Amino acid sequence: MTARGRVSSLLPDFPWDTISSAKARAAEHPGGIVDLSVGTPVDPVDPLIRTALSAVAEVPGYPTTHGTPELREAAVEALKRRFGITGISAAAVLPVIGTKELIAGLPRLLGLGSQDLVVIPEVAYPTYEVGALLAGTRILRADGLTRLGPEFPALIYVNSPSNPTGKVLGVDHLRKVVAFARERGAIVASDECYLGLAWEGRAVSILDPEVCDGDHTGLLAIHSLSKTSNLASYRAGFVTGDPALVAELLEVRKHSGMMLPFPIQSAMTAALGDDSHEAKQRERYRVRREVLRKALEEAGFRIDHSEAGLYLWSTRGEPCRVTLDWLAERGILAAPGEFYGPQGAEHVRIALTASDERIAAAAARLVA
Repeated sequence: MTARGRVSSLLPDFPWDTISSAKARAAEHPGGIVDLSVGTPVDPVDPLIRTALSAVAEVPGYPTTHGTPELREAAVEALKRRFGITGISAAAVLPVIGTKELIAGLPRLLGLGSQDLVVIPEVAYPTYEVGALLAGTRILRADGLTRLGPEFPALIYVNSPSNPTGKVLGVDHLRKVVAFARERGAIVASDECYLGLAWEGRAVSILDPEVCDGDHTGLLAIHSLSKTSNLASYRAGFVTGDPALVAELLEVRKHSGMMLPFPIQSAMTAALGDDSHEAKQRERYRVRREVLRKALEEAGFRIDHSEAGLYLWSTRGEPCRVTLDWLAERGILAAPGEFYGPQGAEHVRIALTASDERIAAAAARLVA
């Protein structure tokens, strides 16, 4: 295969491969590594969800791409109950094989190409850019609408609460994004995977009636069960919003065989129908956040934003790789902010996703 024929040649180096030396250094610590670099759950899946998974393990037939009616209804009810999102039809809910898969494929699924512009946040989850690169679109990093000038973007990503910064966009900001997109014929894809993890203030969905006045036209909201339901290994997520857009995604995904396994659909249905396990997990993260934030500030870090989500967006006012090495010497591994764009060059993303014991160990090392 020639270099021209390799799809991977379109993409940057996989970012996590670039911190292997820091990981090795952190692993040499006598007390072992505290890996706070990736936001992967460490707490067990709730028995309610595991029971639902195993109860249908013997079902042999193909699942549907659209998902079971029970799953889609459970998603509608959970969004209404947990976040006050109304007006969603169960037909406009589409399960996906983890939200990273959806985001990486969304521009292509929507038929975008070289003439189209995809707008991503200035500090952003890398997969927004990856999806645009795979589709061959133009890309612009912009947090404010004035940056777009006379452009007519095809797709605008918003991410609130943000990964990696934890920043929350207010109702007024989101309303302006929706109005701008409708004026210029753009689709808004709102990554809301951390919506249930607001620590300071309120996080709202792009589909909230206060934001869109109950009109979901041109809007997609992307939700994950990886965070407070600990279902990262299940690859459990869904997209909802504009019925016409969801129907188009469904049609393409049916032809592509992009269907969520039936036992996972059953597990998702159980998770979406129960709020108690989510509340318990949220409390675990709240306690870990308080411990880690206090220690980081005592160690001279400044925490920016971080009012929501599973990360502390932290800086010592120096290049992020220098901070990465400083932490590695103490047996702590973080993610360098440059993973998320040029404006992250002096920050590191420190995850809350470690056990209580490992969080306590990291805090002790920071203030030693």
